[in-house]
Amino acid sequence: MFDQILAARERLAGHAHHTPVMTSHTLNERVGAEVFLKCENFQRMGAFKFRGAYNAISQLPDKQRARGIITYSSGNHAQAVALVCQLFGVPATIVMPDNAPATKRAATEGYGATVVAYNPSEQDRKALAEQLAAEHGYTIIPPYDHVDVVAGQGTAAAELHEDVPGLDMLLTPCGGGGLLSGSAIASKGMRPDCKVIGVEPEVADDATRSFRTKQLVTIHNPPTIADGTRTPSLGEITFPLVLEYVDDMQTVSEQAIIEAVRFLFYRMKLVVEPSGALGVAALLSGAVPASGRVGVILSGGNMDAATVTTILNG
Repeated sequence: MFDQILAARERLAGHAHHTPVMTSHTLNERVGAEVFLKCENFQRMGAFKFRGAYNAISQLPDKQRARGIITYSSGNHAQAVALVCQLFGVPATIVMPDNAPATKRAATEGYGATVVAYNPSEQDRKALAEQLAAEHGYTIIPPYDHVDVVAGQGTAAAELHEDVPGLDMLLTPCGGGGLLSGSAIASKGMRPDCKVIGVEPEVADDATRSFRTKQLVTIHNPPTIADGTRTPSLGEITFPLVLEYVDDMQTVSEQAIIEAVRFLFYRMKLVVEPSGALGVAALLSGAVPASGRVGVILSGGNMDAATVTTILNG
């Protein structure tokens, strides 16, 4: 799988941004470590998801791509698939919850995709996507449970290890586990001694419970401000990868997430969405004790005005 991440890096060269790594003396002093933030909020369409979407869609045969791509997503993967399909000139259909952030839906439609809204309390998004794919001949590119998506997401951590040698720890947000498993595989391939820790909201701790019990746990529609982590569970592909490559899982409170977003905004002038701030939340709250050289993936920066206002106003 590490070889697939290396191949994805070559595939993404010239298409994905090599995002910057930023530091903060204040953050270092507060947590007692050297912290290096991998700013995927500066990635194309504002999140790491572009990496996996491009890596997967670019490998499809032309005729298959031309029939159309479909996915299901609360926002960032939706935008990523929409943008990649726009780049290839092929149609994209996105199954998106009707409570998705307005800016994420607007951006998805702005890239030319057709959005099919659904009520998450009444319908299953994967089943709806599979039904539409069967009817129209679309190819499904799922948000995380896909080998090529995982390999693409792992390129962010590979870049970080290349830019910042000698990391002792890597903190990565976890929703469905695509970014986490890809990051862990990349880390073990490049820096085997680096401890990889996934971070989830306390109210959306399905992956943490799955990791600890070794049994897949599902939580439907968890009430977290970190909308990118509202996935019900790890996937058939990502769950065993997380068990094999990830060293630990930790959770953080909703308040810790909000405070991390505020810290990044006011102290570092970085716009990072709640899901993207989970690693920083774990450090600032003490959920993960830090020492040495710590890498953190800021997974995205897509927030709507209402969320920004709520968080910054307290």
